[in-house]
Amino acid sequence: MTILSMPHNDDTAQPSLDSATAVLGVDTHKDVHVAAVVSVLGALLGTQPFPATAIGYRQLVEWAHSLGIIRQAGVEGTGSYGAGLARHLAAEGIEVIEVNRPDRAARRRSGKTDAVDAEAAARAVLGGRATGAPKSKDGPVEELRVLKVVKDSAVRNRTQAINQLKALLVSAPAQLRESLAGLSNPALFKACAALDAQASAVHQALSLLAHRIKQLSTEATTLTRRISAIVQAHNPQLLDLTGVGPDSAAILLIAAGDNHDRLRDEASFAALCGVSPVERSSGKNQRRRLNRGGNRQANAALYRVVLSRLRWEERSRAYLLRRTSEGKTKREVIRCLKRYVAREIHRAIASAPLPVRGSIAA
Repeated sequence: MTILSMPHNDDTAQPSLDSATAVLGVDTHKDVHVAAVVSVLGALLGTQPFPATAIGYRQLVEWAHSLGIIRQAGVEGTGSYGAGLARHLAAEGIEVIEVNRPDRAARRRSGKTDAVDAEAAARAVLGGRATGAPKSKDGPVEELRVLKVVKDSAVRNRTQAINQLKALLVSAPAQLRESLAGLSNPALFKACAALDAQASAVHQALSLLAHRIKQLSTEATTLTRRISAIVQAHNPQLLDLTGVGPDSAAILLIAAGDNHDRLRDEASFAALCGVSPVERSSGKNQRRRLNRGGNRQANAALYRVVLSRLRWEERSRAYLLRRTSEGKTKREVIRCLKRYVAREIHRAIASAPLPVRGSIAA
C-alpha cells in the first residue's frame, strides 16, 4: 500500500483569520446589557454583563475583541434599549444586525435567561436567520419620530380633555349647562376658560379643562408645522403624491427609517407596512391571505391615502369600478390599492438622499 505524503506547509500551523472570527450577540435592557460571543464553528466563547453606558459599551467591545475578531453583532431592541449600543458598534466598524426575540418553541427548549437570549442572538446571525439592518436613528427621520410621539400624545390628551369637559356638562347645574348649550367647540372652550374657578368645583374643573385643551391645541399646531417643515425639506416629492399629507408622510418615513437603503426593494417596504399578501396554499388549495403583520401605523397611513384617492382621484375610482365588476369586494380592492400606493411611496422614499451620519447627537 502506497502512502501519499502531504506537502508540509508552515502556514497551516497558524490559525487563519476566518477561524478566529466570532459573532457577538447582545440582549439589551435599560441598565445592563448581556453579551455573548459565539465562534464561527458554533462554540460559545463566553458571556458577560455590561452597564448600559458609554463606558460599558467600550468595555463590551474590548471584551468581545479579546475572544475573537468581531465583524457582526446581533442586537435585540435596536430601536429602544439597544439604540445607543447599536450606534457605538457601528462607529467601531462592526455590522449591526437587528435580532427579534426567540420564538416560544425555542424558549421552551432552552429556557429564558439574559445569557441564553444573548447567545440566541449571536446564533441567529451566525445561522442566517437574522439579516435585517436596524434603523440608523441619526437623521431627520429620527427628528420626525421624536416630534410625532409628542404630537400624538398631545392630540390624544386633547381629545380626552374634550370628552371629559362635555361629560361634566351633562351633569352640571341646569343654569350653567343651559348657558353653554348650543355653542361651537371653540366658543365653548373659550366660555369655559372664562368661568370663575371660585364659584364651584364644577366651574373650576371646566375652567382647568378648557385651559388644558387650549395648551394642548397650541402644542399640536406647533408640532404639526415643525413636522411639515422637516418632511418638506427632507422628501418634498413624497408630498407631491395624491392623498399624501405631512402626517401620513411622516409615518411612512418613520417606518422606512433614515437609512432607507436597508430595504432591498419595494416588496420589502410593502411587507414592512403589512400590505404584502401572504401565501396560504395547501394541497389543491392555492390562495393568499391578508398580511396582519408589519407596521400597523404605516398600514393605517396607506389606508387613509387610498380612501383619499378613491374620493378625489379619477384613476383610483375607475380601478374600483373595474375590479368590482370582476367580482372583487370593495375591501379587496382597497387592499390591492394599498399595495400599489406602497410601491409609489417606496419610489419617493428611495429617491431621497441618505442623511450624513451623526446629524443627531448620540
